[in-house]
Amino acid sequence: MTKPLLFHKSYQHPTSTEWVVFVHGAGGSSAIWFKQLKAYREHFNILLIDLRGHGRSNKIIKDIITKSYSFKDVTLDVIQVIDHMKIASAHFVAISLGTIIVRNLAELQPERVRSMVLGGAITRLNTRSQVLVKLGDMCKHVLPYMWLYSLFAYVIMPQSSQKESRHLFINEAKKLCQKEFKRWFKLSADVNPMMRYFRERELAIPTLYLMGDMDYMFIRPVKEMVKKHKLSQLCELPNCGHVCNIEKPQEFNFHSIAFIHQHSNAINTAT
Repeated sequence: MTKPLLFHKSYQHPTSTEWVVFVHGAGGSSAIWFKQLKAYREHFNILLIDLRGHGRSNKIIKDIITKSYSFKDVTLDVIQVIDHMKIASAHFVAISLGTIIVRNLAELQPERVRSMVLGGAITRLNTRSQVLVKLGDMCKHVLPYMWLYSLFAYVIMPQSSQKESRHLFINEAKKLCQKEFKRWFKLSADVNPMMRYFRERELAIPTLYLMGDMDYMFIRPVKEMVKKHKLSQLCELPNCGHVCNIEKPQEFNFHSIAFIHQHSNAINTAT
């Protein structure tokens, strides 16, 4: 029996042969890329995906939501969509926890990944975030999951300038059911072991980290990783927090599109 596909939507460019695949983070959906869509469609073919349990994929994969799963399972979901679309290779743009999925995809099938743009990248959970995860794990059977998710959103995105990002992610998270939230929550325990391996092993894939300079929970580990990886570079967006594609969309689009053009067949410049 063929496994059902994740919800996905594509936009074809009239002349470009370059594909860009967008991967959102936990609790979000492909709707979080609304500030990128117009700019990117001027240059590339676009593929938007809702990860399992999220957005419009929250009800269509009934045969896999009855059990827990791993980052590899979630990554293979994405690969299945890319195979279905007959995309041999693509550039990947991801945000937050989606950056781990893209990095894992590059590990499993590096020939499919032309370049990676990793926004608000999670490369290590620091002490504060580990404590937060442990507290959440202790309370997840007692408190409604939206209380926990809202708390996480305020801790990760505390500044007033991040209000739009918080509200968007909280509203998208409402589409998750309690059981699905718990499954994704369990994945957080795998972050540090996976990323420890990823930090030690650099892939031969050009990578741009786009980070808000106020993303206090995650920017320091990224700086440390970029110093060690020759094919990685970091662009810090000023006065910006974790969800930089929403908080600073023009800057995010400019730097990411320019980077993708540098590593594509097309000879274009970002606008």
